[in-house]
Amino acid sequence: RNKGPREAASRCCASSRLLPSPGWLSAQAGTGPGRCAVHAGMEALLNFSQPLNSELLDQCVNAVYTGTPAERDQAQRVLTQLQERINSEDASAALNWFRVDLILEQGTNPNTKFYALQILDACIKYRWRTLPREQCEGIKNFIVNLVIKMSSDDASLRNQRLFLGKLNLILVQVVKQEWPHNWPSFISDIVNASKTNETLCENNMAILKLLSEEVFDYSRDEMTSAKAKRLKESFNNDFSLIYQLCDFIMEHSQKPSLLSMTLQTLLRFLNWIPLGYIFETKMIEKLVYNYLPFPAYRNHTLACLTEIAGLDIGAIYNSHFEQLFILATTQLSQVLPADTDFAAGFETGSEEDARFIQNLALFHTTFLKPHLAIAEKTHATQPQLLQSALRTLIGISKVDDLEIFKICLEFWNHLASDLYSSECGIAPASNPALLLAPAQGMAGLGAGGGSPRRQLYQDRLSQVRLIMISRMAKPEEVLIVEDENGEIIREPMKDSDAITLYKTMRETLVYLTHLNVDDTENIMLEKLAMQVDGSEWSWHNLNTLCWAIGSISGAMSEEDEKRFLVTVIKDLLGLCEMKRGKDNKAVIASNIMYVVGQYPRFLRAHWKFLKTVVNKLFEFMHELHPGVQDMACDTFVKIAQKCRRKFSMLQVGEQMPFVDELCLNLPSIISDLEPSQVHTFYEAVGYMVQSQTDSGLRDQLLAKLMELPNSMWQDLMAQAGRDLSVLKDAQVMKNIVNIIKTNERVVVALGHPFMSQLSRLYIDLLNAYKAYSEMINSAVASGGQYATQTSQVRGMRAVKRETLRLLEAYIERSEDNEVIVQRFVPPMLDPILGDYVRNIPEARDPEVLSLFTCIINKLQGLMTPEVPRVFDAVFKSTLDMITKNFEDFPEHRTNLFNLLRAINQHCFPALLNGSGNFGLII
Repeated sequence: RNKGPREAASRCCASSRLLPSPGWLSAQAGTGPGRCAVHAGMEALLNFSQPLNSELLDQCVNAVYTGTPAERDQAQRVLTQLQERINSEDASAALNWFRVDLILEQGTNPNTKFYALQILDACIKYRWRTLPREQCEGIKNFIVNLVIKMSSDDASLRNQRLFLGKLNLILVQVVKQEWPHNWPSFISDIVNASKTNETLCENNMAILKLLSEEVFDYSRDEMTSAKAKRLKESFNNDFSLIYQLCDFIMEHSQKPSLLSMTLQTLLRFLNWIPLGYIFETKMIEKLVYNYLPFPAYRNHTLACLTEIAGLDIGAIYNSHFEQLFILATTQLSQVLPADTDFAAGFETGSEEDARFIQNLALFHTTFLKPHLAIAEKTHATQPQLLQSALRTLIGISKVDDLEIFKICLEFWNHLASDLYSSECGIAPASNPALLLAPAQGMAGLGAGGGSPRRQLYQDRLSQVRLIMISRMAKPEEVLIVEDENGEIIREPMKDSDAITLYKTMRETLVYLTHLNVDDTENIMLEKLAMQVDGSEWSWHNLNTLCWAIGSISGAMSEEDEKRFLVTVIKDLLGLCEMKRGKDNKAVIASNIMYVVGQYPRFLRAHWKFLKTVVNKLFEFMHELHPGVQDMACDTFVKIAQKCRRKFSMLQVGEQMPFVDELCLNLPSIISDLEPSQVHTFYEAVGYMVQSQTDSGLRDQLLAKLMELPNSMWQDLMAQAGRDLSVLKDAQVMKNIVNIIKTNERVVVALGHPFMSQLSRLYIDLLNAYKAYSEMINSAVASGGQYATQTSQVRGMRAVKRETLRLLEAYIERSEDNEVIVQRFVPPMLDPILGDYVRNIPEARDPEVLSLFTCIINKLQGLMTPEVPRVFDAVFKSTLDMITKNFEDFPEHRTNLFNLLRAINQHCFPALLNGSGNFGLII
């Protein structure tokens, strides 16, 4: 262990001489003899019978970075093969041949040195146990001495930081193999060496940090549980020495880089060291008093304090957590003036300043969430501390950074939920807080009401309400996308980050509204007044305000909600009248419609207002300004869902139910809408039809609603009956697709009662499906698989796909399984299954598999007799498509296994009766 690096390394590496360079890099790129010399020179590296040519190795490594594309490929292949051969041959002899020590000590090419380190790293990880003990000792001593040599002076440490970092990692790999059984003094060795030289000490702290990460953070994927347990025990047993070293550095060193590295290393220890080192020493005091006030150390210090604050160790250390809160908050209040503008500091400050603001948020939220009661306890003796922490979080919540805001939002949500729970005496619902009813005795309480605990937070919560209202996220993201038919459609994003953010903000604001309805209302009306007087007018400000107003629907009592909503709508209508320009009016109108659509309770209670709103939406459906028609249709379907029964009943003062009147005027209402908007409109009316409880009247209403698309369908089918080639016309195919999509959206809204409508179309749908199947087969026969990419065949396949989706949508919602199995399943088997098995793979629709999965899940055992036929048609043909590779036909893959699961779950006997398919399935 005391030998020099050369002597130590000689125990694992034999001497070698360098061969003269073949000079292959001088050859010209291209083909011919020079080119062959280049490749032959590289290949010579793979000859283990000759000593390693270090110069040739340098040239090969350089070719990876600077050679021609062909040279790069060849060099990469040779280097990869060389590494694989060294790892696969006898490791001891391979290392003797490769001479890592000479490359690292005498080599001048940094890339070659890194390549040598890769080989050494792989050998230590995977071949260490096969090396002779003497060779292991030699490698260990060589690496230790090289690390010491490179980290003993500042210049070397700074100039070769990347290379030294890789060396440190390799040393850690050796330690994982050797410590504690073959190197029991490792910790004492590194601690004693650290006290001799500050630069060496800084690198040693980095090594301890890496070792802690390897053992406690990444051990699950890197080593066996027994080995990880042994290393953790060794770390714990020797940690007193490490702690003494950290303490020694923090007491005596004045070197900023060493102190920063010590704090970073300490951070890695805090989640596993014995708690006594944290709470029964002066560690917290030293962190708070000696390092937190200074910009150079405050980020690392806050990270350490955050780690301590997040420890989940029960109530036994509550007094220590209280002391932590008092010390840290007091010190931070001295560092940060009460009027600190965190938002401006984040915008204009350095990266370190931005990181400090984020770390402040993490520390306060990490401490307060689990230890809120401890912080509240300090209020009796030092009331300024909790208020200072909350004031800091409120300031940080205004920072224009989404990730930082999410950190604060998580705490505000927790605090509001906790206060709501304590005030109401019940735990909040697991569903969104929108579903909560106003707490008894809470609604309408003004600034002076509530329990002492609620009064403790009331001023700060008012500021939080203002932030939530000013920063409310967008309720729904809608993407404008092109579907497989080339049509532009609007596709809602269900689970995006923005939706998650909106749901959390909405839940938080609803809790806050329950806690003080008056304050929420006053803030919203004041913000609205600023929109009207122009002092805060902007589209963004109006949008966020209206999203916030819409988010608290149901959080007020019915009377309060009525008064509030009337005021809001009145002010918004006045704003719309006052503002000039179509863009401004469109933004205001869309916000009016959004707010109105969010308050169905108010709409249901005021029929005249509801009717006025819907008629106004019908006017907007003729407005061609971008976005207005989409807004009108979206709001219409939302209102129809939530107020459906009001439209199917005869209201006082009306001659007929609204839905009847709507059906009469339907052609003129939708005359200016795009096809996708028409589909949404029909879905909305479908909800109204569904609410009619009399089945006879409901079928009549459905017939009236579908009169226009049915008339178009009959005309198209009549034309096709006279001349089948009509179906090839691009516009005809688009019209058929739109008619089917309209029916599909009505199915979604209406459900089982749609049977009367589907029965009219069913046979024609199957005939059209069969006709298009034959046309596609004919096109493929003449044009091959490329015919499936033509616009005409894509249009035909679109009709087939939409037909399959319509049938699946209805069967999924049907309530009469006998009718499905007797009237709907038999006619579809030949047109759909026969077409699937006859088609080429590129023309098979995955929706076929999805449809029959739905049928089996719905009919269950009733479908067992038909399963063999389904199986024979789709199983082998689909299997041939998905077993050639792992990429092609992804939808077919998913849908096939969904079908197998359904058969296995509901029709298992059918598998046993098949002709040899059971074994193939297994």
